[in-house]
Amino acid sequence: MKEVALNAIHTSLNAKMVPFAGYMMPVSYEGVTIEHETVRKALGVFDVSHMGEFLITGANALELIQKVCSNDASKLIDGKAQYTCMPNENGGIVDDLIVYRIDEEKYLLVVNASNIEKDWNWIAQHNSMDATMRDLSDEYSLLAIQGPKAAEAMQSLTQVDLANMKFYTFEVEEFAGVKNVIISATGYTGSGGFEIYFKNEDAVQIWEKVMEAGADFGIKPIGLAARDTLRLEMGFCLYGNDIDDSTSPIEAGLGWITKFTKDFVNSENLKKEKEEGPTRKLIAFEMEERGIPRHDYDIVDENGKIIGVVTSGTMSPSLDKGIGMGYVPLEIAKTGEKIFIQIRKKAIAAKQVKLPFYKG
Repeated sequence: MKEVALNAIHTSLNAKMVPFAGYMMPVSYEGVTIEHETVRKALGVFDVSHMGEFLITGANALELIQKVCSNDASKLIDGKAQYTCMPNENGGIVDDLIVYRIDEEKYLLVVNASNIEKDWNWIAQHNSMDATMRDLSDEYSLLAIQGPKAAEAMQSLTQVDLANMKFYTFEVEEFAGVKNVIISATGYTGSGGFEIYFKNEDAVQIWEKVMEAGADFGIKPIGLAARDTLRLEMGFCLYGNDIDDSTSPIEAGLGWITKFTKDFVNSENLKKEKEEGPTRKLIAFEMEERGIPRHDYDIVDENGKIIGVVTSGTMSPSLDKGIGMGYVPLEIAKTGEKIFIQIRKKAIAAKQVKLPFYKG
């Protein structure tokens, strides 16, 4: 089991540590609901240093990214980031990721922790154009500072105008006394904020300065459990739950990051799927009665016939009701339509809704 650079700090804060993607990670500190509400109302800091970072450089860097990714990275300019996915050859998804354009010949790819080795091998396998690849995952730490007060609270730590940073842009600047930090207006919570990338040796200094700067604004450390409830309220896909090697970006509602203006792995088949329509679709639903939907619970019709499966589900702290996502046949996927979730021996009514669940 690997340890993140801030492991000793999490332990000293009595975090509940669990194995996740090969790392010991803080899943909670005070409790999911308290931590969730802290991010929605003020700000919290997540240690997500388990994520993977690949640096792709050279004259052919963009060509490689265009080949393996579904979105059109040629639209990026310096200082812009883009959400994308890497399709496999069987209609599924290798991983979803963020591409950062540092300059014309330098890109940072941020991938899911559990997929670092798989993603590296996949990209390397398609690197016929000899772009230079470096795996920086073990050298870098990543903090997500999220919540409506994040910009105001962190402004004292940098010259970057945080309040006016546009979503999915980034700057490489000094932060908390450390040079060459990537300050990125990205996140996975739907409550605004920043993601900060820096070398492991600077982790303790940056953590302490972040906690100090945020003290008057109510900052708290937040675990991965609240990260999951926050992302689900926004309807953001989680790799391994809502998308995986067997789900296509089209059926997962990721057609908007699947651009057929270029050729990429399996683009022809995905284009055909988009034109003809997928056989199933990822839907969002809210429980109409008390009940908490969970990953892998069956979705059934009024006669108890299994029509789909829950991919993500929880009790929403913001809405105080059960919410979830799951796959059903295309003809059943209609906003407002009733479905039922099999919770133990009872089929509980739920209603299909539009995302996000949480409107802010």
